[in-house]
Amino acid sequence: MSFFDIDHIFFTVWGYPMSYLEFFGTIAGAVAVWLSARANIWNWAIGVINVVLLFFLFYQIQLYPDMFLQVFFLITNVIGWWRWAHPAPEEEDQKHELKISYMNKRDLLLIAIGSAIGTVVLGMFAENLNRLFPEIFKEPTAFPYADSFVMVVSIFATFLMIQKKIESWIMWIAVDIVATVLYFSKDVKFLGLEYLVFCFLASYGLLNWIREHNDYKKVRA
Repeated sequence: MSFFDIDHIFFTVWGYPMSYLEFFGTIAGAVAVWLSARANIWNWAIGVINVVLLFFLFYQIQLYPDMFLQVFFLITNVIGWWRWAHPAPEEEDQKHELKISYMNKRDLLLIAIGSAIGTVVLGMFAENLNRLFPEIFKEPTAFPYADSFVMVVSIFATFLMIQKKIESWIMWIAVDIVATVLYFSKDVKFLGLEYLVFCFLASYGLLNWIREHNDYKKVRA
């Protein structure tokens, strides 16, 4: 049986069968988010492992927008790694990496509108995937609109994370809350528990990035 098969069980805990795929994908994701909250550049490398494993997981539980999202994450992990490591001279922090910064209000409003429109449009598409491509998607999409919200907002949050914008953490908190409910509903409980933890990690990341941003002023003073 393949490592990438969700029915390939690693161990059982409290009656819950834990697949190799869910366990190692979840652990890699937790490490990547923790490193992100610490503004540690190695989050992007660990993130690559996470997205590859979750791609196979989401396909098998019919969360197709989440599956497509992993392809996007794979690409942006590479871009983010490069962007943080190669800032312009005026963007550098004390570690010679990209500085943390805030968004302007206009861009924040545009992202909010784009997230709402994107969720509706993608949700309508996801709802019909099994009719449009029955040979590939044999089962209907589970929770098309909630899953699409996770996908769309995650895309915007990732772009903001690449630019080290503090507001990215607010978006991740919203994603993590919806994803927690979604994954528990699909009975991938370990992944759901991870996203519950992510809610707290994202809150920590928000506070930690605000603190580090405020520290820049102290250094200049």
